[in-house]
Amino acid sequence: MLSVKNLSKTYKGSNKGVQNLSLELHEGDICAFIGANGAGKTTTIKSIVGIHTFDEGEVKLYDTNLKDDPEHYKSMIGYSPDTPALYNNMTGKAYIELIASLYKMEADELDERLRYLLKELKFESAVHDLVSSYSHGMKQRLVLIALLMHNPKLIILDEPFVGLDPNATDFLVNEMKSRASEGAIILYSTHVLEVAEKICNKLVILNNGEAVVNDSMENVLKKASLNEIFRDVTSNE
Repeated sequence: MLSVKNLSKTYKGSNKGVQNLSLELHEGDICAFIGANGAGKTTTIKSIVGIHTFDEGEVKLYDTNLKDDPEHYKSMIGYSPDTPALYNNMTGKAYIELIASLYKMEADELDERLRYLLKELKFESAVHDLVSSYSHGMKQRLVLIALLMHNPKLIILDEPFVGLDPNATDFLVNEMKSRASEGAIILYSTHVLEVAEKICNKLVILNNGEAVVNDSMENVLKKASLNEIFRDVTSNE
């Protein structure tokens, strides 16, 4: 279970950030994390994955508190940022091997999972090329390979569909469903509301740093479509 309690993070000299956010996700949950630009989505995500410190609150994955044991906490998660952060002077294979070593993956385990991911994301011919030669979409695919290969218990995706072609998008949608069915917890920020409406069972909508909707997708869709709900709660922007 991912438990976020009363999370607050404000940037110095600004009122931008997130205020008093609480969220509880269980095994198999896929949660859409949406909001207008500047609503606090990326700030929250970077706090949950341990990139940003936060002012108040608690973040736990199962029995592991992020602040108390960040190394073990981070060993259980996979994270894709909104902009891929990679080493341009490395090949894709070298980057994958670096990440695998950080997660202490065995060679046989890595080879088996890589065969699947490289094939499904059509990356086999590009894996030995320099990262500097990749397009944005190829860099996004490399990030997805690196975060999925160690079978994380918590998958956090920040705008994962940006730059992906339809084939890679289909793969990711199906992979999220499959991973959730096997017990993974998935939190992802997206502006692609049609996909979120179809595959997510939980929904959080941020507005001005506050969670104005925090409910099951089923309950929300009883009232209106996700597009209509989104327009309504962000109409004062």
